[in-house]
Amino acid sequence: MREYAVVLLTAALVTFLATPVVRVAAIRLRMMAAPRERDVHVIPTPRGGGVAMYLGVAAAVLVATRLPALQRTFDDSQTAAVLVAGGLICLLGVLDDKFGLDALTKLTGQIAAAGVMVLIGVQLSFLFLPVADIGTLVLGSQVGVPATILLTVVTVNALNFIDGLDGLAAGVSAIAALAFFAYSYNLSRVGYDDVASAPALITAVLAGACLGFLPHNFSPARIFMGDSGSMLVGLMLSAAAVSATGQTDSQTLGSAANLLPLTLPLLVPIAVLFIPFVDLLLAVVRRTRRGQSPFSPDKMHLHHRLLAIGHSHRRAVLTMYFWAALLSFGAVALSITGGRAELLVLIGVLLAVGVVVVLSPHARRAAREARAAEIAAQRRRSRAAHPTARTPRAAAPPPGPAGAADRPDTAPAVRRTSAGQVTP
Repeated sequence: MREYAVVLLTAALVTFLATPVVRVAAIRLRMMAAPRERDVHVIPTPRGGGVAMYLGVAAAVLVATRLPALQRTFDDSQTAAVLVAGGLICLLGVLDDKFGLDALTKLTGQIAAAGVMVLIGVQLSFLFLPVADIGTLVLGSQVGVPATILLTVVTVNALNFIDGLDGLAAGVSAIAALAFFAYSYNLSRVGYDDVASAPALITAVLAGACLGFLPHNFSPARIFMGDSGSMLVGLMLSAAAVSATGQTDSQTLGSAANLLPLTLPLLVPIAVLFIPFVDLLLAVVRRTRRGQSPFSPDKMHLHHRLLAIGHSHRRAVLTMYFWAALLSFGAVALSITGGRAELLVLIGVLLAVGVVVVLSPHARRAAREARAAEIAAQRRRSRAAHPTARTPRAAAPPPGPAGAADRPDTAPAVRRTSAGQVTP
């Protein structure tokens, strides 16, 4: 555990120190994100922060090669595959941040980077299905390779889609990476270090890079991670999911067979990446129904909906953090404990709290509108109940040609002389 803490802190420190340098370079190279109609930032902001994150990842992996306890991580080529493919997809993101590549070009580059990662050593090999006594499916290259590439491309775009608020993608990615690390480290504790060490290292390094970048990216952001960062994070998370769950035959894990992730090995990665996946799925369905391209931008993502409800920028980001942490760490905790009743109750309570937090601005606005409507109704009832509203005022007699004598309440004018005599 100490060695993982060392590489996490290394990635965080290098990323934190490299980000200001990358920011200056991005400004000089005019890699600026100008405000658009769907954006929430109001001033041009440099992007390309993924370069600093990749530098942090590379430095942490270099440190890991010098730590004796982590030497076995490099017995296979998984870490090297992530490092090489991560560099390629980060370069692709830099080109997009600078020149604005079209969707087809980016998709082709993502497939190529995922293919390189698969070619070097990260690939789905097993899939355990506890349904109808199917058991473990051994995936050959004809199925494992396209499945790994598909999972990687989907994860990359899911992370790219949620990168819409300051600090959102970096924070959610850090939470997901820490949850994956806890899952992988638990597998190593039950005696399967060779399986768990590579994904544990990948996720520890990724978590450090995200945490080191977050102080520069949290609202108000001084730099964006851009596509270079969001695609790098997506690729590393997909690699961790494949390494942790897709290269192990769950039926061979003996003493750990009573753990939930070994009977449902896909639960943890789905839960960890639930927020990005749901946002991606909703965006594809929404745009397809409108006859638009799935990659066409709009302002209907989950974070945009939180802003529309009434959350502030920071509150919306923190709300997304809460849900990401609850789903990911809840799934990991269930996998480790086997689903204890106390934990299920706690997760249920936190789910209820999360729903209240999400809907609280809407509830406050509804309460304000209801109070305003009640006050308006009271005013209407008060005006209707007032005596002047029921009894019209007596109309004054219309003036006529008759003189003062015809008016009973009018007396003839008189005046008093200085001698006290009264004269008409």
